[in-house]
Order: sequence, then structure tokens, then C-alpha cells
Amino acid sequence: MDIAGIILAGGLGTRMGRVKKAFLTIRGQTIVDRLLAVYRPLFSEILISARDLDDFADYPYPLAPDKYEARSSLTGIHAGLVAMRASHGFMAACDGPFLQPGLVRALLEQAAPEDDVVIPLKDDGYVEPLCAVYSKRCLPFIEAQLQSENYRIIGFFDQVRVRKVPISLLRQGDPHQVSFFNVNTPDDLRQAERLAEELGI
Repeated sequence: MDIAGIILAGGLGTRMGRVKKAFLTIRGQTIVDRLLAVYRPLFSEILISARDLDDFADYPYPLAPDKYEARSSLTGIHAGLVAMRASHGFMAACDGPFLQPGLVRALLEQAAPEDDVVIPLKDDGYVEPLCAVYSKRCLPFIEAQLQSENYRIIGFFDQVRVRKVPISLLRQGDPHQVSFFNVNTPDDLRQAERLAEELGI
């Protein structure tokens, strides 16, 4: 399958004191650089979806600018889908510093061309929409939501073909389940630093 890797880097970082989370460092490496290290071996097409394009001017990857004014993850997903050449795009947010290549690879292996969304299903019944594959076929449904100011990512899922992948099929690629760890607050960042030291990641 033709799948692009897209980093969602448009967050305001409100709970981090309006610090842009893409450039937070853990063990001396920014989150965006951590994600790129995962993406490079997996995707021939890599894009950065961002509102403030100047922030990423030094990166050798195409930028996907937001098409809608509202800042939301759904806005970033939309921008990435519009800009990519591939039929499908894997999306991850730049507040997740520990995305594991094994988990991404296992998720991609579950994807079929007819799928519109391929998404991890956790043991608690919740899905992970910011560690998932989306097809270009999702665009009209996402656009309808954005125009109606509905920013809930899963809001259009009942209109497309969704493959929910149980975490049991992905766990081998991420034994410590750190791919879904998010840094939203200063406390999260301190915890991330401790976790990185403990696991050597």
C-alpha cells in the first residue's frame, strides 16, 4: 500500500505554557526529531502538518499548512490528507515522544487498500485516533465536520470503513505500551524524562 507518514505539529501547547510541543526535548532530542527517526525507515513520503510553517523551514520535508482557521487535531489530519500524494496517511501527534516503530509497522500490516481508517483499539475499549491510518476518502466527511465546527476526530467514523486493530496484535511491537504516552503538561514532561531514562529510549 501507498502510505505517507504525517506528523501533526500544529498544537498550541496551552497546558505547557504555550510552548510548542514539537520542540520539547527528552534526553536531548526534540519530539519532532524523535518522530522523524521512526518515520524515515517506514515511509518514502513524509510531511509535517503545521500552522506555523516557519517553525519547520529548516526541515527537508514538505509542509502541510492548515486549510481551516480552527486549531484542532482534525484540522491537522485534514491538512495532511490534502497535501500528501499517497492514498493513505499514518498520523501521529508531536506530543507523543515514544512512538515505537514496531507498533507502527504492525498497524500498517493490518491496513488494506479498502480501509478508510485503521486504528488501534485499546483494552479499555477506546481507540487511538492520533496513532492511526486515514485514507483520502475521509476528506469530504472531515471537511463537513470542520465546516460545522465539529472537531471530534471519531465523529465521521460511522460514514467510512474503519478497521479497529486490537492492541493484542500490536503489543509485540511496543511491549511497554509507551507509544500512546502523551506530553501535555510540565508534569508529563518530567515523567517522560524519567521513563526515557528507565527504558533507555
